[in-house]
Parts: sequence; C-alpha cells; structure tokens
Amino acid sequence: GFFDPLGLVADGNEAKFDRLRYVELKHGRISMLAVVGYLIEKAGIRLPGNISYDGTSFSDIPDGFDALSAIPSAGFLQIFAFIGFLEIFVMQDVQGTGEFVGDFRNGLIDFGWDSFD
Repeated sequence: GFFDPLGLVADGNEAKFDRLRYVELKHGRISMLAVVGYLIEKAGIRLPGNISYDGTSFSDIPDGFDALSAIPSAGFLQIFAFIGFLEIFVMQDVQGTGEFVGDFRNGLIDFGWDSFD
C-alpha cells in the first residue's frame, strides 16, 4: 500500500501513480535547488557583471520576491524559455535507463557511486 489521502489513484491506475511520483520527485528537487539559490543570494553571493544592456548589474537586483519587480521583462522571457527547454528536452524520464525511481540521469552521467564497496 501507499499513502493517498486525496484518493488521486484510488482507481489503481499504475501509470497514473508512476506519473504522479515522477512529477513529485522532479518538482521536489527543483524546489530544493530554489532554496539553495535563495540562501546563496541571501548570503550576498551574486554573479558578476550586468543582467541587462542598460547597466543593471546582478548586485542591483534585490533578493526574494522584490526581485520580481526589478528583473527586466526580457530577462523573464529568457528564464521561461530556458525552463521550457529543460522541460521539453532535458528533464525527461527515459524508460529503461534509470537505475532507481527518480533517476533522471538518463544514462548520461555516471559518477561510479554504485561501484563503491
């Protein structure tokens, strides 16, 4: 059994369960990266250089939700285009290449961790 308080897979559809588990793992990892990014930025570590051609530097952008009003609109377009590219072409669950549930390496990266004794 598994914990399903909302009854999302009460019908026993295994494909739906696998898809929900895949999405939960991927979004959980993205949110962990977001927290790390927030903590690094809050610590004062910023990228060098300018974020736009008008002279706005990365250090001029405030942290947290205040950054949403300071990022140029072309910057948001680039962010959404990059996220779309990752979703469509990179962050795919290629069947048969994962060693475990949530293995999104798709056979591309092997650090040899499974060979440690």
